[in-house]
Amino acid sequence: MFPNRENAEKELEIAGQLNQGPWTEHSINVGLAAQIIAEKCTNINPDKAYVLGLLHDIGRRYGISARRHGIDGYKFMKEKGWDEVSRICLTHSFPVPDFNKEIGKNDMSDEESQFVRKYLSDITYDDYDKLIIVCDSLADDQGFCMLEKRFVNTTRRYGIFPFTVERWNATFKMKEYFEKRMNRSIYDILPNVKETTFIDAPLWKPHTFKSKKENAK
Repeated sequence: MFPNRENAEKELEIAGQLNQGPWTEHSINVGLAAQIIAEKCTNINPDKAYVLGLLHDIGRRYGISARRHGIDGYKFMKEKGWDEVSRICLTHSFPVPDFNKEIGKNDMSDEESQFVRKYLSDITYDDYDKLIIVCDSLADDQGFCMLEKRFVNTTRRYGIFPFTVERWNATFKMKEYFEKRMNRSIYDILPNVKETTFIDAPLWKPHTFKSKKENAK
């Protein structure tokens, strides 16, 4: 199950109030990208694609984290009864469905890590898993962009790993899969890709609050 658009948008709004940052605008753009691509493909529900994209990072409602935002989102969506969203919360971080090929610090518990490892080994990615993985790399908080921009941005934040290129190649393969289904380039249907790709924006950093002493100066 998954929520309707109105409920999904409300959940993201609440989450954005709990943990402010550009991740909410990124999530909106992922949802829109997924909807636009789904509208050009048969047998993919555009409303479902939008909702899954909108809520893929919902685990960030609990604060700044690395890998654990996936399991946090999975648990939260399970509590809501939205199983199809909970799945996406986990799979979107794994272009290669291998727990050992995720980037960033593993801030999950050993029990949570073992759960995700088994979860990924027990499923086969469907079109929605693939679509959100691709759209996660096609959208930042400013709009739609080329995969390469998101790849570099992510690498600047998390670093380079032995399997980084393998993850990139897996995402490119999924992008090509949808382009064959649409018989056109994804970049032809997402608006303002060129403009957003070449916006030179600094990496976002969490806001640092001044102390009372500094504010008094």
